[in-house]
Amino acid sequence: MTESKDEQSTTAAARTAADDRATDGRAADPASALASAPAPDPAAAPAWQRRFRAPRVSLPEWAEEAPDRSLFVSNATGTFELYAWDRATGAQRQVTDRPNGTTDGALSPDGQWIWWFADTDGDEFGVWMRQPFHGAGAADGAAGAPGGDEEAVPGLAASYPAGLVLGRDGTVVVGRSTDDDGSTVHLLRPGADAPVEVYRHRESAGVGDLSHDATLIAVEHTEHGDAMHSAIRVLRAADASVVAELDDTKGGTEELGLSVLGFAPLAGDTRLLVGHQRRGRWEPMLWDVATGTETDLRLDLPGDVSAEWYPDGTGLLVVHGFEARSELWRYEIATGALVRVDTPAGTVSSATARPDGTVEYLWSSAARPPVVCSTDGSVVLDPPGAEAPPSVPVADVWVEGPGGRVHALVQRPEGEGPFPTVFEVHGGPTWHDSDAFAAGPAAWVDHGYAVVRVNYRGSTGYGREWTDALKHRVGLIELEDIAAVREWAVASGLADPAKLVLSGGSWGGYLTLLGLGTQPDAWAVGLAAVPVADYVTAYEDEMEALKALDRTLLGGSPDEVPERYAASSPISYVDAVQAPVHISAGVNDPRCPIRQIDNYVDRLAARGAVHEVYRYDAGHGSLVVEERIKQVALDLDFAARHLGTPGTRPTEG
Repeated sequence: MTESKDEQSTTAAARTAADDRATDGRAADPASALASAPAPDPAAAPAWQRRFRAPRVSLPEWAEEAPDRSLFVSNATGTFELYAWDRATGAQRQVTDRPNGTTDGALSPDGQWIWWFADTDGDEFGVWMRQPFHGAGAADGAAGAPGGDEEAVPGLAASYPAGLVLGRDGTVVVGRSTDDDGSTVHLLRPGADAPVEVYRHRESAGVGDLSHDATLIAVEHTEHGDAMHSAIRVLRAADASVVAELDDTKGGTEELGLSVLGFAPLAGDTRLLVGHQRRGRWEPMLWDVATGTETDLRLDLPGDVSAEWYPDGTGLLVVHGFEARSELWRYEIATGALVRVDTPAGTVSSATARPDGTVEYLWSSAARPPVVCSTDGSVVLDPPGAEAPPSVPVADVWVEGPGGRVHALVQRPEGEGPFPTVFEVHGGPTWHDSDAFAAGPAAWVDHGYAVVRVNYRGSTGYGREWTDALKHRVGLIELEDIAAVREWAVASGLADPAKLVLSGGSWGGYLTLLGLGTQPDAWAVGLAAVPVADYVTAYEDEMEALKALDRTLLGGSPDEVPERYAASSPISYVDAVQAPVHISAGVNDPRCPIRQIDNYVDRLAARGAVHEVYRYDAGHGSLVVEERIKQVALDLDFAARHLGTPGTRPTEG
């Protein structure tokens, strides 16, 4: 179960809601809960703000045994929260209402219960709650009052979440992570008084899936100590005994990962759909955990491939990602036929196959706002309010770097270059920028900046070797690739060499601070959001799962390899920083904690370096729309003041 500095969401409903990859929409049923949300006058704000405020929805999750009942995430009230949707009646209602938002949720297979994760102000540490699908005091089929929440698994103390699976028979499997206990997995049977622990280990692990008949539990684990490459263990739910083990890190010199994609949706079927890296990229295979039989699925597709089952078990919905774009296919298990599922060019952020065989998917491109579509030609969920203004398309650039060809996505403003240019560095590090709609980069383009996003070594989507290349020289490897693209941008006439901005959040914020110190002559301004700034102190304070990731990336703990942490830590180079730097940080952040940022800021202040710091009361980013707008406005204004470019004043509040 691979962790990252950026990962916040643990459930399907949340994965695309809290960032710029969520969906913008238009009209909706006026009787719905979303229709009552305030809709700002489109003419009252500039286009870049309207992109953030436009109503957005995630891909709806649906209940396996009640497919008309769905759960999704929306920013309709100005904060990302969970919403219930009864497709049979069209009724929608807001499920959660918390000051800093809620995005982690799940539906029970029978559609009777909505589960949601309750942390405190974005600290990601909490417990699972649940409430009836129709709300408190509701008659069946009618919307009740909001709330009716109860603790979902009494007896389990607060933790960081590490997976949740709800079985058809009412069985619940919960994954937990704490600094004291490491990783634990717990089983709660219907009618039981308390959950039973079925797995425990110091290293990172999490729940993968529960079989259709609730007899088998798949666990992703990293007991071998490599947090970037999981193994899979299947446990018998009755007694926690081991049924099967699959570990591609053993018996070879290569480090290969596995991921749980899901048990077959059929009674008595012991096949598990698994992702593997045996041919240098992510591909699916079928593993019968009862017999040990592995069925290789050789799909003739060049990029990374993931998949999920069609509900009838006859096929797989395949998601193929290649060179920053994605597409859908159907794979017929009986015949091996691979049939394209028609989608526009761009990025499919998430997709699901419905019981009737149609596919619903969340799609966008850099130029066009997202939308939840169906292969039957309809728009699945279309919230009220004005659609987000479009942006400009991306152009693909390939640059020769020290480790191979580097792929970058470039957006150009109107006019002739060279332009002030923002290098917007993605987080992760195991992530990649794609041809998807993003309100942040679009705001820079609106203000006359070119935007360059680099899928440096360490990014996903370009094969296992590219992703794993950053080990031990963490941060420095990525910056070599960014430097190669920067040289191209200046030489090509795109970028003004005197007006280069290095910017990013989380791992991208870390690379920003590291780049300002190791390449001080290259950058005119730095903008770092929720960054790693002092690697040793960050290691001391961060959640346990991220300690494991850092040990994997750097080859040990700070005590074991202090020279590597020093070489990769921005605070080692803080005295060399020349560019003005703006830092924003969440005071409750468990991934890039505030103390290590304060250490870095103190060092800047001690030498009189030009810097500004903005602290906000949330965790690793904000789910509040106006807070996000405020942060972007602060960045735009900071850059304008120090570059002499057109800017915007920060909004109030």
